Amino acid sequence: MRKVGLLAVAILAAGCAQSTDGQAESASADATRPTATTSTAAPPSTTRPAEAPGENATIGRVIAFIEEGTAADVATFHVAFRDGVTTRLGDDVAFTAPSGAPSGNTQCMTTADGLTCLLELTAPPPPPADAEGVWKAGWTDFPGAELRVGALRGDPGPFIAGSGPELPDGQTLSIGDTRCRSDATGLYCVNYAHRSAVRISADGVRPFGCLQAVAPPAGVGTAYRC
Repeated sequence: MRKVGLLAVAILAAGCAQSTDGQAESASADATRPTATTSTAAPPSTTRPAEAPGENATIGRVIAFIEEGTAADVATFHVAFRDGVTTRLGDDVAFTAPSGAPSGNTQCMTTADGLTCLLELTAPPPPPADAEGVWKAGWTDFPGAELRVGALRGDPGPFIAGSGPELPDGQTLSIGDTRCRSDATGLYCVNYAHRSAVRISADGVRPFGCLQAVAPPAGVGTAYRC
């Protein structure tokens, strides 16, 4: 009986030892096993800046591009600067924007006739045969239903007050029925009332929407009308 009891104790002790060794081995393996981690870093952005509308873009595409810009506060554009003098423009608006050329910007100002802009064209067209006087090939009038490019201007017109503040690339300015977006490739403006638009850039002035080429009036280089 004593031998049987001793044998039972020995078997029990061996079983406990195996169990303890197994737990230790398992714990050791867990300690050395790589721990899965969850990354909290944001995935890389796939959003790209919208491309400027091409030559044959629809008016809807032009409007979408303009509206994708960031709205600027129009209250800061009721002034013009010239030779250190600041002129308050009342309800009128003045601003400058990239022209798409290495140097020089587009100057714009609102008038009773809509929006008037002036810039230097890299390849200006010749003046009309009957033009006599100071020819401004980059003078652009955009009332909305019309677009006129090139004018005989012996006077600075509304720009006698100077130039307005810069409208940074990617920002938009709302002026009545017109909204403009400044872009590195030029200035894009839409007139919502007529669903017409224009791109004003050093490499040329381009119409969109309902604007169609028509015979220009005297003293005007190129004209378009809805």
